Amino acid sequence: MHSQSKKIKVWDLPVRVFHWSMLALLIGLWWSADAGEMSLHQVFAYLLMAILSFRLIWGIMGSDTARFSHFVRSPKKVIQYASSPQKPESIGHNPMGGYMVLLLLSLLTIQLVSGLFATDDIFTEGPLYSYVSSATASTMTWLHKQNFNLILGFSAMHVLAVVIYLLKGENLIKAMFTGYKHLKVEGLQPKMRQAWIGLVLFAIIFACVWFSVLANAVKYM
Repeated sequence: MHSQSKKIKVWDLPVRVFHWSMLALLIGLWWSADAGEMSLHQVFAYLLMAILSFRLIWGIMGSDTARFSHFVRSPKKVIQYASSPQKPESIGHNPMGGYMVLLLLSLLTIQLVSGLFATDDIFTEGPLYSYVSSATASTMTWLHKQNFNLILGFSAMHVLAVVIYLLKGENLIKAMFTGYKHLKVEGLQPKMRQAWIGLVLFAIIFACVWFSVLANAVKYM
């Protein structure tokens, strides 16, 4: 297969670091909430806020394959892709995968925003809890808990899809580590942003998160 295909870089370093960091933080968030380690849970949440904010901005100004405009297709194209018996190769996310990425990012955003107003009714409150009524805080707390179940469910679907592709001979996991795929498709190499641009952008975002909420959360760990 590889003798007839071309090795193409499809994922830049910032996207790959975001992907695996997000996975690690989601595991940490689940564990800390389940164990009642709410101070640590807040630290993990604010770190997730930093990397998620970075990914949303990188989805506008990042490498070709990182941009939402590259992988968010029209519903018609998604249906055509899903109904096609022979799936065409994709540089980056395929049309169905693009919608899954968009859905997971949306759910993570809902999780973070709802957590800002949530409370465990014991010791821990979100930083914006005092700015809303108790009824609103209760609703946001309920949403925060229920939405996480959706994140787990769709994440499981995402993992299942990756396993199915692996069984069919396409190793998406390896590509997310190395950044490269072997593809037969004709076309230009996607334009990659230099990693230092992503590093500078993340440093700015992290500084904003640190001075607004994260430093205080770390202090009370």
